[in-house]
Amino acid sequence: MTPSYPDSKVFYRRLDRDFRLVASAAGATIVDESGRSYLDASGGAMVASVGHGVEELADALAEAARLGFVSGAQFTHRYVEELAQELAEVLPESLQHSYFLASGSEAVETAVKLARQYWVEKGREGKWKVISRVPSYHGNTLTALSLSGREHYRKIFGPLLSEFPRIPAPDTYRHPGSDASSGAVLEAAIQENDPETISAFIAEPIIGSSAGAMVPREDYYRRTQEICRRHDVLFIADEVLCGMGRTGRWFAFEHFGVIPDILVLGKGLNGGLAPLSAVVAGRQIVDMLARGSGYFNHAQTYSHTPVICAAGLATIRYLKREGLVERCAAMEKPFFERLEALREFEVVGDVRGKGLLAGVEFVVDRTTKEPMPRSDRFAERVTSAAFENGLIVWPNVGHVDGIRGDLVMLAPPFAVTEKEIDLIVGLLEQTLEEVSE
Repeated sequence: MTPSYPDSKVFYRRLDRDFRLVASAAGATIVDESGRSYLDASGGAMVASVGHGVEELADALAEAARLGFVSGAQFTHRYVEELAQELAEVLPESLQHSYFLASGSEAVETAVKLARQYWVEKGREGKWKVISRVPSYHGNTLTALSLSGREHYRKIFGPLLSEFPRIPAPDTYRHPGSDASSGAVLEAAIQENDPETISAFIAEPIIGSSAGAMVPREDYYRRTQEICRRHDVLFIADEVLCGMGRTGRWFAFEHFGVIPDILVLGKGLNGGLAPLSAVVAGRQIVDMLARGSGYFNHAQTYSHTPVICAAGLATIRYLKREGLVERCAAMEKPFFERLEALREFEVVGDVRGKGLLAGVEFVVDRTTKEPMPRSDRFAERVTSAAFENGLIVWPNVGHVDGIRGDLVMLAPPFAVTEKEIDLIVGLLEQTLEEVSE
C-alpha cells in the first residue's frame, strides 16, 4: 500500500502526493515494494556517493551503536579520533582540525559562528558580516538560509532572516566575462560594507544544485582568496555537496589551487549512512582559540557521537581502499561524453559540471539562452516523468533571476558503470522526448 497523508501519521515533506515504499537498495538501484526498480542517478540528494546497500558500512555503524551515546563534552572515543585522522590524511597540512556535527545546515551555522569567535578573540569585534553569493545554497537553518541565494526558499521566511551582503555568483554559461566571474564584485562588496565589518566570504567552490554544477573560471578563487587575505576576510568553502570526491578530487577547492580557512563537509562524508557533517578549521583559527578562551563557544548534543563518526570513518576508508575518488575522476570523460547526446534536444541549453556531478539546464531558446517560463514547471515535469520511467534525477529552479531557471542534477555513485551511464542518458532522452512533445 502506498503511504500518503492523512492516512499515514508521517509528516511528509510533500503532503500532496503518494510515496513509493522502498523495499531494498543496492549500488545505483532502488527497488520499491511492488518490485519496480529505479536507477538512482542523483544519489538521492547528491548523498549516496558509495552507492546503496554496502554491507561493511552498515556493519561499522552497528558496531559503534553498541557503545551508544557518548557526550563530546565529557569524552573522546576511537571513532571520532580515527575519523579526524583519516580525514587529515587527505587534507592540506594547514587545514587539519575537524569538528563533527549532524547536518550540512548545522555545519554552515557552526562555521559562521567559528569565524565570528575567531575575530572576537583577535580583538576585532566589529567583524561579523558574511558575504555570500546569488545563486547559492547553504542550508535551511536561519543563518544558513540567510546566506543562501535561493529566493523561492527564502520568500516566506523573510521576516526571520538576517541581512548579509550578497554578490552575484559566477555564471560561465550566461555571463562568462562579467565582474562576477572575475571576482571583482567581491572586492566592491567588501569596500562598500567596510572591511572592518566583514568576517568571512562563503562559497561553494563548484556550485551545487542552486546553479546546476557551475564551474567558475580557473582563476576565480585565486583572485577571490587574494582579495580576502588583503582585507582580513576568512574564506569558508561550503563543500557539503561538491566535496569528498564528487568532482574527481577529494575536495573541489583543489581544482583551483587554493586552500580555504574553514571547510564545511557533509553528504559524501557519510555516504548516506547517518546524519554526519564536519567543520574543518585552519590551524591559525584553532590556535587562536586555544591561546585565548580555550574553547569553541558552540555545542550540539550529537557532536562527535560514535555512530555518526563511525559512518564517516567507514565511508572514508571505503573510498580510499576502493580508489573511488580516482575512479570518479576517470569516469568524468565517459560521463560527459554520453551526456553530450542531450544537446540534440532544443530545450537543452547547457550540460556542465565536473567529475560525476552534472547539471543539465533547460531553455526556451539556445541562442538567447532565454529561460523557461516558470509557469511551465519544466524541471518538475522532467523529474516526475523520469521517475515514472525508472530514473531518479534532482531538479532545481530559479537560478537565473530568483524565479526563472530550470535544470536537473545528475550525481550517480562513484562506482557507476559505463553501461549504467548509457542507461541514465537513454532514460533521460526518453523523458525529454515525452516532456517536450
